[in-house]
Amino acid sequence: MAKIASKLAKLHLHIENTGELGPVFEATRKRVREALKNHPELNSLLCVTVGYDGDNLEKNLKTANALFCWDIDRKDLSQRAPALRWIHVHGAGINHWKPLDQLPKNIVLTNSRGVHGQRATEYVMMAILALNNRLPEMTTNQRQKKWQQCFSSHLAGKTLLIIGVGNIGSGVARWAKSVSLHVLGIRRTGKPRRWVDEMHKPNALRKLLPKADFVLVSAPHTKQTNQIIGAKELNLLKQGAGLVNYSRANLMDYDALRKKLKQGKLSAVLDVFSPEPLPRNSPLWNTPNLIITPHCSSDDAEYYTPRTLELVFENMTRFIAGRPLKNRVSKELEY
Repeated sequence: MAKIASKLAKLHLHIENTGELGPVFEATRKRVREALKNHPELNSLLCVTVGYDGDNLEKNLKTANALFCWDIDRKDLSQRAPALRWIHVHGAGINHWKPLDQLPKNIVLTNSRGVHGQRATEYVMMAILALNNRLPEMTTNQRQKKWQQCFSSHLAGKTLLIIGVGNIGSGVARWAKSVSLHVLGIRRTGKPRRWVDEMHKPNALRKLLPKADFVLVSAPHTKQTNQIIGAKELNLLKQGAGLVNYSRANLMDYDALRKKLKQGKLSAVLDVFSPEPLPRNSPLWNTPNLIITPHCSSDDAEYYTPRTLELVFENMTRFIAGRPLKNRVSKELEY
């Protein structure tokens, strides 16, 4: 096993933990050792240091070739970390790293997209089943002590529109076909993907929205996708359609959505908000026909960080060999 903080190692990986993220995101020394057991090829090649909330960050940046973290101050990074060539962000979203041109050009940025694929698919399955069974509406009635039966039909034959068919969207599409949903997809390139019946580019969004019984938003947040679902798009949805926002709050106009929810025209399951935590005075808390989950759709205490470390050490073998890294973030595409 590669030694943690070995002076004889040729490459230096520093792991920086952010305490406020909690134990789900903690790359403990024990977790690091367990992950390294799967990569004996790194035994004599790698030095790993672990820090918390900056306790030894500046010292280790002086010699680090690679960094695994959620976020750090990027001011004068070239001077503070002259040997740094690769940063892995502990998460799929990299909005807090923007603008990406703040990073020195010689540093490659990777992220954890796809690590939580199975868990994310299960969450979306739950959300779509809840929407189909009108659970947001029934929970609203429950709070109002209102007895009103809400009948619904089975999923088969209904249409799911997935906005952003990446790792998560593809997993959801596979499940959707298993329950006989018709799957429409939107992705930047428009290239077909298995399990998606019809794939389109983003400019087809307004044409597709009226066909959808359910809409899953799972695209990255970029300049092109900001507020991709606004009032005009919401007006195109059929009465009773359901929305799931798994990705980022800024992809949707929540004020416009709230109006539709209050009118009883739509229902929704939202896992992402801006800011987070959702403020206590946010009107979303009391919005009818809405289920709120506090950004916990896909991260789990048992597997998320260990699987992320597995990805990091797999990429480390690529880094050492001079091969392209998995999950590289494009500074131009912003994901």
